[in-house]
Amino acid sequence: MTMVKRAVTLNARRLLWVAVSALFASWAQATDLMQAWQAAQQHDLDYVAAQAAHEAGQARRDQSNALWRPTLQATGTTGRMTNDSQTQGAQFYAPGFPLTNNAVFNTSINNGMMDRWALSARQPLLNRERLAQSRQLDLNAEVSELEWQTARQDLMLHTAQRYFDVALAQEALRVARRQEQSVEKALGEVKARYQLGDVPITDTHEAAARMEAIRAQILAAETDLQLKQAALSDATGLPMDKIEALQPTKGDLPLPGAPLEQWTSDAAAGNPGLRMQLLRVDVAREESARYSALASPSLDLVGEVTRDHLSGSGDYGAASNVMHTTLVGLQLTIPIYTGGMRSARHDEAQRLADKALTDSDRARQQVALQTRAAWLGLTAGAGRAHALAAALKASQSRLDATRLGHKMGDRSTLDLLNAESDAANARLSWLQARVAVMMNRLQLAALAGKLEESQLHDINLLLEPAVDEANPPSSKP
Repeated sequence: MTMVKRAVTLNARRLLWVAVSALFASWAQATDLMQAWQAAQQHDLDYVAAQAAHEAGQARRDQSNALWRPTLQATGTTGRMTNDSQTQGAQFYAPGFPLTNNAVFNTSINNGMMDRWALSARQPLLNRERLAQSRQLDLNAEVSELEWQTARQDLMLHTAQRYFDVALAQEALRVARRQEQSVEKALGEVKARYQLGDVPITDTHEAAARMEAIRAQILAAETDLQLKQAALSDATGLPMDKIEALQPTKGDLPLPGAPLEQWTSDAAAGNPGLRMQLLRVDVAREESARYSALASPSLDLVGEVTRDHLSGSGDYGAASNVMHTTLVGLQLTIPIYTGGMRSARHDEAQRLADKALTDSDRARQQVALQTRAAWLGLTAGAGRAHALAAALKASQSRLDATRLGHKMGDRSTLDLLNAESDAANARLSWLQARVAVMMNRLQLAALAGKLEESQLHDINLLLEPAVDEANPPSSKP
């Protein structure tokens, strides 16, 4: 007797271990939202390109600083050169010779060997055009920072949307397959009852027609799921056939947390796209300043050391001429006439600055409208999800009553099939409403420039594996 109890206990433990292992395996195969997000940061091509653009944009600050640093340049020249010089009326004096005021000096080198080297330095002191270029580079570096922030937020939104697309596509396929099982079971029962003479032939036709329609629906759902899985796989690098998304069925839905006016104000101040437009207005104004009249003159500190050596023979015999030059001073440059190019560029830059300002005003309107839409979608969506949860419970109760009525002969097969279809679709609609609320919450944060990884983590806490349709969720949003 003791041996039998031990055997039963051992078998029970084995069964429990198998059950736990199966449950753990189902969780291990599922991919949560944070895993998809971490993978997307490494594999999404748009994000990788944005990261490279961000790194390139940071170099603009170095370029801006370099515009005001001194430049040093060395040049060297060698070649053949012919040089003739004649000097008349020169004063000449040498020890032992009388002073001569009408001396003549002539030199000549034909096709001689020439060597020249020069070392020059320049330090900008006053240059309005260079100052405008420097400011433009700094502003463009700030734009690259905002573009990087936008790319990161967009990746979060796209990853969440692709992930939920997979979750909803999986649920749609599960709904269709459950309906197929129900219709198949009903069809078998109807055929058996028809042979007994309990139901008319029309019931078998209705069940058969419903079966074919469900099979077509399953094929469409399978295709849609494969496309959604492929999109998520391309962005994350996860194997397409291994992706199993969780469902957003757990916990309370996120709420706005602030009135619409506060979100609108935050979006106007922190939206990355709007801030980029305002920076582009400043860039356009600096471009206009580059070609203004006040930007024309420039003052530089310059220095130069040169050496010229020419040797060869000419009309007066062999010669070797060496000249050294050293220069340190200030150089003032004032453009006198540029053919109208400078004024034309100034006019063009002013018109582009006006356009950039108009674009920023339009962007402000669009951001305000998008913020309002996301806020309303979030607040109204929570109520809609609450109503759909109640409808799901009601549809499940209706299904239970219809099943009982069908067994008692008070409900037709078509009534049962419709009730099962309505219950399955009610769950799918409820999930879609919850997904819409979560995406509106993420979108609202992104519009205000506040979307962070922690908010994805909060959404991830609301995910769990799919549950049986027979256990409807709470109606609490």
